[in-house]
Amino acid sequence: MLKIISIIIVLFMNTLSFGQAAESNYRIFDAKGNAIDFDKMLDALSKADAVFLGEQHDDVIAHNLQLKIFTALSEKNGSSRKTVLSLEMFERDVQTVLDEYLKNQITETHFLASSRPWGNYKTDYRPLLEYAKEKQIDVVAANAPRRYVNMVTRLGRDSLLQLSPEAKKWLAPLPFGEASDLYAKKFNSLMGAQTDSISRRSPMLNSQSLWDATMAFSVAETLKRNKNAFVVHLNGSFHTENRLGIVEHLFKYAPNAKSSVVTMRYETDFNNFDKTIHADLGDFVILTDAKVPRSQK
Repeated sequence: MLKIISIIIVLFMNTLSFGQAAESNYRIFDAKGNAIDFDKMLDALSKADAVFLGEQHDDVIAHNLQLKIFTALSEKNGSSRKTVLSLEMFERDVQTVLDEYLKNQITETHFLASSRPWGNYKTDYRPLLEYAKEKQIDVVAANAPRRYVNMVTRLGRDSLLQLSPEAKKWLAPLPFGEASDLYAKKFNSLMGAQTDSISRRSPMLNSQSLWDATMAFSVAETLKRNKNAFVVHLNGSFHTENRLGIVEHLFKYAPNAKSSVVTMRYETDFNNFDKTIHADLGDFVILTDAKVPRSQK
């Protein structure tokens, strides 16, 4: 009897979780603010080689939508294209650990102990990983290790040139590309009061570019390794907003790859597409209900 009650509780909680991604809690728009439905967006995304799902890291609705989009695209591709999940949330030097877990060679306990997962992994990213595991879908640990990003912040971009050949494998090819003028302007604006002290070659901006370049290189490597591959990459929205950042670097590594950007952000009035704020943030912009409680790390 207790077991039955436990199962009912689990099912109820899952229903609540997926219910949070109901259409009453989000609206989908194209880049210019025209409302569109989920299936139309899906059809457009399926024509790309790489789809970037930009999130606010504590947006519960966005995380549920990522799962919905990823599973729908995976099912849509079927056996015609190799679907791959790529994640900012894991760093390239834990790829072996990630692969071992996906192949059931190690337990989840050991996987979590060795892979440095984000604090909200279990609630927000685990469902994606478990789906990939069940469907035998490859998952890419795409990001630059934080210790090397910190090196750039402290010691400058050229400090990476002193790393060992083994360490350099976890990064985009060195020297990695600088931020574009548009991206630098956007980054400086984000920094607010510090704007005047930040140049295109500042350590902080270069740290950001190392993230962008490494994630782009990870996606490009995946496309190169797998003919006709279809990559769905999750990242913080700033990394791909306005098709800047990762998308710009991807063009350098894989100029023929077709990419699509979905930018998700929460707004109090998520039914209202404010063109002064939301226009061209992505090929598609999904506004989610800011009143839904935030995800906890």
